[in-house]
This record gives sequence, C-alpha cells and structure tokens, in this order.
Amino acid sequence: MKLRIGLIQIGSAWPTRHRPALRMLRDRFDVRAVCCNVAKKAEPIAAEFQADLLDGYRAMVDRNDIDAVLILERSWHGWLPVLAACDAGKAVYWAGDPQFDPVADASVYQRVDESGIAFMAELPRRFAPATLRLKELIATKLGPPRLIFCHRRLAVTAAKPGGICDSDPLAESRRELIELIDWCRYVVARDPSAVTAMVHHLPGDGADTGERDYQCLSLRFAGLPTAPEVMCQLSCGQYIPASWHEAIGFRPPSAMQICCEHGVAFIDLPSNLVWFDEAGRHLESLETELSVGEQMLTQFHRTVTSLVRRRNDLDDAFRAATVLCAADRSAAERRQIDLPAS
Repeated sequence: MKLRIGLIQIGSAWPTRHRPALRMLRDRFDVRAVCCNVAKKAEPIAAEFQADLLDGYRAMVDRNDIDAVLILERSWHGWLPVLAACDAGKAVYWAGDPQFDPVADASVYQRVDESGIAFMAELPRRFAPATLRLKELIATKLGPPRLIFCHRRLAVTAAKPGGICDSDPLAESRRELIELIDWCRYVVARDPSAVTAMVHHLPGDGADTGERDYQCLSLRFAGLPTAPEVMCQLSCGQYIPASWHEAIGFRPPSAMQICCEHGVAFIDLPSNLVWFDEAGRHLESLETELSVGEQMLTQFHRTVTSLVRRRNDLDDAFRAATVLCAADRSAAERRQIDLPAS
C-alpha cells in the first residue's frame, strides 16, 4: 500500500535523512503536498516531488488525498498540527522535537490516544544499524547488559551580530539527553527505576539564569529474575567554543560503551560497531544496511498500514521526557529520585 503523505515544516535533517529516505521509498510513499512557514524551503521540494504547495497545515490535513503527515520540525504552531491531524483522523510522523512536557502536554497525549491515529515520534538512535546489530549480539553473544556509558559533546552555538543564536543551547542539550535516555531504555529493554543527576552551570550568575554547560545523569535499572541490575551513565555538554574546530572533533568518545555479561561493545553511530569477547576483537561496519531514515519511515509505514494499533512510540517519548524531568528534580534537590513503574 502506498501512503499519500503531506510534509509540514522542513527541518535541518531534510537533506541528509528525510529526502534520501523518501526518494528510496518511492514505492511506499507519495508526497502530495508541502507546507512550510518559509516558502523558499517548500517550493523546490514541491517541485521535486510534483506536490502541491499549501499555505497551512489545516488545508493539508483536511484533504481527502492525504493519509498521513510528516511534521519534520517544530514551529511556533506547537502541537496544533498534531491536534488538527487527530481531528481529521490522519496518521502523524513527529520529527519536530521529542521534548514532551509530561504535565503541560498531557492533554496532547490524551487527544492522540483517544483519536486512534497512528503516531510515531522520531527517535533515530533506536533505528541506527549499529543499535539493531547490538540488540542481536545481546541476545546471542554478549548477554544481558550490566553497565552503559553514553557521552554527547556539543559545540557551543556561535552568536550572530546582535547576540542572536540560531538555536537554543539548553533546548538542544535537553533533546540530546531525551534521545540518550530513550536509547538506553531500548537497549536495556525496560524502564529505569531511579535517576540521579548533576548539573554544571556557566561561570557567573549562570545558576540563577539556568544556563548550563554540562549535565550528567545516572540511571538505575532494577534487576529482574531473568536480568541483572543495569547502571547507565549519560552526559551531555556544550563546553567547547564553536571557534575551536579542532578541539570539538578531537578524539570523540564512542556514542555508547556497553559492558555485558560475556563481553563489551563500542558503538559509533550510525553504522560502526566494535565488540570484544573471549575470542578477541570483532569489527563490524554496517554501511550496506538501510539508513536510519529508511528504517524509521519503513517502521512508520508498517505502523500506519497495520491492522493492530501501536501506541508504544508515544509512550516511549513521554516516558523519556518524564525521566528527564525527574533528573531536573534530582539536580535541584541533590538526591536520587525513584521513578514510578510504567
């Protein structure tokens, strides 16, 4: 079945992730319409895919020839395009931002759940070829995880004349942390039971303004009768100035280092994996596998066309955001926060 889709907003990942994936999956997706706040972004895309250029998302979701919408960037409209899709009964692929507020956005969660539409939040680390291969190795060679380390080093966003930045450093850092939390939940295959967090603020009055350049989270996954306790250390920092190009790229840490019952593995996203066991070192390059964009859009196609409704994607995004909110509380109160069972 070929899905007739509309594109709402165009994000920075369009040229490297979404456009190539849609071109490769032409047998599954038919782009019928495009709308974006910046018309110059939408015009060449509409021309390339022979799609209609629309003024707004409401006109798109109300069209009879649209089965689903891909929201590729969060805009000032916030959740309104999602709510409009719920009213129109159109499936949603949300690539805008995984930062759900568990309290403020509870009504959005309820609307999506009650509408019955297929909803998928883009969580790219789950669908990286190296991650999928790691899950296979955990089941066959490495055994259950025991320790996980993830560190993300971001460049400080350079300000333009007048002190204006293209992105919010704090928002970018929080997005990375949410994706790292979800990544660990996916690899461990259960929810954390407790979180402890620490934050390093910028010099001066940064602690008062909320400006921070480093945050570290420790997640504890309680042991089960069939699986040992797992500890995860996640960190994300923006402490290297954007002008220090060589320093930013110097010896970048592995995206994930994982210690399992029978071996260890190091992941460099999206497709490189090195693992060690008693037999020695094993190097795997998965360049020939489907790209992350193709994996995610293929999963979205299955979600929309399946007769069984999937709601895990929405639950996963909210669960990761809930853990990050608990981490904020942990940092403020300087103590471990126990997490409720899902």
